[in-house]
Amino acid sequence: MLGNLETALTDTGSSKCGPASTGCFSFRAPPSYARRLKEAGFTMLNLANNHSFDFGAAGQAETVAALDETELQHTGHPDEIAFQRVGSLRLAVLGFAPYPWAQDILDLDAAKRLVRRAAAASDVVVVTMHAGAEGNAATHVPEGPEHHSGERRGDPRAFAHAVVDAGADLVIGHGPHVLRGLEWYRGRLVAYSLGNFSSYRNFALTGPSGVGGILQVSLGGDGSWRGGRLVPVQLVGYGTPRLDWRGASVDAVRSLSRADFGARAVRVARSGALSPPAAG
Repeated sequence: MLGNLETALTDTGSSKCGPASTGCFSFRAPPSYARRLKEAGFTMLNLANNHSFDFGAAGQAETVAALDETELQHTGHPDEIAFQRVGSLRLAVLGFAPYPWAQDILDLDAAKRLVRRAAAASDVVVVTMHAGAEGNAATHVPEGPEHHSGERRGDPRAFAHAVVDAGADLVIGHGPHVLRGLEWYRGRLVAYSLGNFSSYRNFALTGPSGVGGILQVSLGGDGSWRGGRLVPVQLVGYGTPRLDWRGASVDAVRSLSRADFGARAVRVARSGALSPPAAG
């Protein structure tokens, strides 16, 4: 199971936020929490995001050490490809973000080269991207580059299409902290953002930021589509995930997919089952 670890697991390092700073957020949890992530079922964690370096190089090194000690795989550093065995298949996972400690999402040529290298060495390639604007107003995927708080946050559509062209079989987005639509591109699924899954007093949980989704996907040995489902989640209390049987996430993703991608929208049934467009 793949997740985006948007925090440092560290007791050391210095926060990127100075003591007198305002409007700055730095996240960390004890290194021992790596065991909790494994107990929850995670097997691979993405570190290509804006908070994995909140406590500097020392904090990130301790994060990696905690994951390694717990035998949790990770991806997202420059030029990094993580490989994982799934039955008889070899899976490659790559993480991208617009930060110097991550594989650069802004350099499409370099991204395509890395994906081609991963495809040549594996059966299935999954790309995860930390891209796009943030907040309750960022549910739609615009055409062209996005920005947030003065940062260049990549061009999610152009990036996703480029890595699929290079050999990616599935693209999963995060970063906006809200759900976004699902696109069908050249026989491959692009999930532009799955929203929030779990936090602790980090986000306002009203409106779109309070719901998320678990993406379940089945692919063939050649990366071809076998089926999928979006499991709706609601964050309650201080940010604990709970299955949402009302299906608010499903309704939101269905609407956003149609609005943003038209004929290329992935079909989302009320049960959460996913299928290609009628012409897909």
